[in-house]
This record gives sequence, C-alpha cells and structure tokens, in this order.
Amino acid sequence: MPVSSFKTPEKYKYQNGFSSYHESEAVEGALPIGANSPQKAPYGLYNEKLSGTAFTAPRHENLQTWLYRILPAAAHAPFESKEANTYKTNPGDLKLHQIPNQLRWDPFDLDEKVDWIHGLHLVAGAGDPTMKQGIGIFNYAAGKSMDSKEAFYSADGDFLIVPQHGSLDIRTELGYLLVRPNEICVIPRGIRYNVSLPEGPVRGYILELYQGHFALPELGPIGSNCLANARDFQAPVASFDEDHGGSGNYTLISKFNGHLFAAAQNHTPFDVVAWHGTYYPYKYDLGRFNTVGSISYDHPDPSIFTVLTAQSDHAGTAIADFVIFPPRWLVAEDTFRPPWYHRNTMSEFMGLIHGDYDAKTGGGFRPAGASLHNVMSAHGPDSGTHLKASTAELKPMKVGEGSMAFMFESCLMVGVTEWGLKQCQKVQPDYNAESWEPLKVHFKRPETLQNKDKNGTGEQRPDLGKWVGES
Repeated sequence: MPVSSFKTPEKYKYQNGFSSYHESEAVEGALPIGANSPQKAPYGLYNEKLSGTAFTAPRHENLQTWLYRILPAAAHAPFESKEANTYKTNPGDLKLHQIPNQLRWDPFDLDEKVDWIHGLHLVAGAGDPTMKQGIGIFNYAAGKSMDSKEAFYSADGDFLIVPQHGSLDIRTELGYLLVRPNEICVIPRGIRYNVSLPEGPVRGYILELYQGHFALPELGPIGSNCLANARDFQAPVASFDEDHGGSGNYTLISKFNGHLFAAAQNHTPFDVVAWHGTYYPYKYDLGRFNTVGSISYDHPDPSIFTVLTAQSDHAGTAIADFVIFPPRWLVAEDTFRPPWYHRNTMSEFMGLIHGDYDAKTGGGFRPAGASLHNVMSAHGPDSGTHLKASTAELKPMKVGEGSMAFMFESCLMVGVTEWGLKQCQKVQPDYNAESWEPLKVHFKRPETLQNKDKNGTGEQRPDLGKWVGES
C-alpha cells in the first residue's frame, strides 16, 4: 500500500504538488487580485517578495513567492554573533578530513538536553556556502522544543530533513508541517521556522544543499509516472499569529556561513496572512515512492531509487541525489541480486531510518547509524551477504520489509569533520575488517588451461583453442 503508517496522526491541511504554483490565504481576500504589489495591500498588510533564485532565472527554474504579512521580515534589530562553543555547524571552522577509507558509524546518540539549533552537528561536507557551492551533511539530535518566540533560518542552503526517531512539528512562515519518520521535508534557504517536538526526543539526518534547489529526477524511458510522483508532495497552507504590540520579545537566529547570529524583534515572525508562488517548504511520505526495477537480469543502477536530485552544470551529474531503498520485489534471474562491488566517482553517504538494510548482514549497519564511501573507495556487499546471495534460490522475493535505508549521493569528494571522525566516538574501527577482509578466493583454474605456452610467453584459452596473442 503506497502510504506509511505513523504513530502520530496528521493534524494539518496541505496543498498537493511538487514545483506547483500554490497560493494560500488564512483570511479570505488577503491575496491581492491582478497585482503582486498594490499601493495598498488588503487589510493593511505589507507586500514582501521572497526570491529563491535570481530574478532572471529561466522560467522553468525560477522560484519566487509573494508574502502578505503584518510587518516586513526586515523589522528586527541588528544581528549579533552567538556563542560559538555550543554548536557545530560551521564548515570553515571545522576542519574537514578527506580520506579514502570506508567509514561506518554506530547509531548517533539522542540528546535530551538541547533544542533543534544546538542539536545540529555537521558530520561531513564539501564546498563553500559563501560561494553557493557544495553540500553539508548533518546529524541532528534534540530533546527540547525551540522556544516558541524563536525562529531559525539558514542562509547557507536548503535543508532536506530525514527524521529517524521522533516527529517534528515545524512552524514555517508559510504554514505548518508535521514531519514523522518515513517522511522527509525540505526547508528552502532563508525560510524562517520553529521546531517543536510533540513526541519528545528526536534524531535524524540533514542534507544541506548550498547550490541550486532540489528537483524531481527526469524519468526518461520510464515514462510519465513512477518514482516520486509530483502529486504526493505537500506544501503548507497559510497560518499566522498576531503579536505586534511591541511588548513581545522574539529572537531570530540565522545560520550564515555556518556561524549562528541572533537578532531581537518585538513582534512575531510568523505573521504571513497569505502567500502565492513557487518557493515554499514541502514534505513527502517515502511510503508513496513507486519503485521500478529489473524483471529479467542484472541489478540496475541505484539511480532508479532517486527521490530528489540537484544537478550540477553537467547534465546527469548531481551535486546531490537523495536516494531510498524501500521494500520491493526482486525477480531477476541468474543474477547476483544485491548491489555489485563497485568503485564510484560519486560519494555515497548512507543512513538507515528503520529495519535492516538488505545488502548488509551482521548488524553493523543499524538505524540512526551511517556509512560513507567516498570517491572511488571500493565497497559493496559484505562477505556474509555475498555468500547468501551467491547460493540463494532465485525465486521472486520481497526484500526490505519493514526497512527504509537512504543515500545522500554527490559528485563531490566529501570531507569528514573532527566531530564526525573522532568527537562523536561512533566510527566503527573494524568496518573494513568485518565486511570485506573475510571474503574468500573461489577462483579455480580449469584443468585444460596451461600455465604457459611452450615459449613461456602466453596462456592458452580453452574456449578458443589457441594461444593468446596468436593471430
């Protein structure tokens, strides 16, 4: 059934559609008709434009939204730098270790002492947010809701949030999103939001995209449907507060080049009465993903499991792909069904939301854990999985039941922070030794194959009946 079951029931209304032009008003008549910026907006509201791309970006990729709010977003005191010793979000200050070793992490800890902002830990990344190039990969773990009079935004990039434990009740300027494990959400660059925790402690993963925005992958010969269907993405409806008497004490927190800055304002930041446009937060239920795969032979490339992509300037090469491995049927004949052993020009950071990943055995890859196989670092099924897959009866079988693994894939070489490599104390030192060093040699030279020819220069190929190199 193409829908997930959730512990926390849905409580919000949404608008459906990916990259659709949406409009929403919490008060009827708040959206102006026939103009975006009338001399006097309805009900005395302020007109404000939120630009996610350059004004002159091509129409098919242009992302802009008009907001109609009680006070403009600019109405706050100057930003001041926040304390730097309680957060770990800055790629410039945190040294990145680019290493070829295969890495795997035990489950990251829950942390009930901190809120969303102080629960962010940069694990790995590449590039530079000041140049709008690259990505950041975060673990988040929090046990407290943000103060209701705080709002947070990242000027560095779009947050793709993947909950693993606990639900996120996210209030954005444009409305509410309830995001639960097996759902994802994207909060675009600059959009302000507050995170509360309706079920207590939370934990999960974030891919921050410094350049461009996420899009649905092209389907090519697949056709017009399958993978993540546009209709299943959900955007919020307008919702607002009225607290503008000057007596409020609100704090706006900005992540700017990884550093945190705070500004005071005496009115609520959540005062958007209406909005329309193409730049907005959204969520998606991974249980609705419509998988495709081989029904004859060979394991296909993991690109067929791409939910969202952010392409580089080179078509078909992604700065970031978000890929999932959901429950699915395998029916291929005379085929080694798990992923083949490979070395990849792309970097692969994997996480597990729940269940067991079908390409690993032994329990080393667990929910809330992760792995990183960097550019050209060889990897593939561990020895136990290889043995099992090589001897299995090849009948139709369902894999991944009760499981959801995912991958952040990038064409960039990903560096690991000091926190991710050492301070978190979660890196498994024996990952390689447990996974691939136990692989055994199964090669058997055919008896008909001679070691050397009579001149000692070549080897005989019994399928051709002549010497290699002989014309």
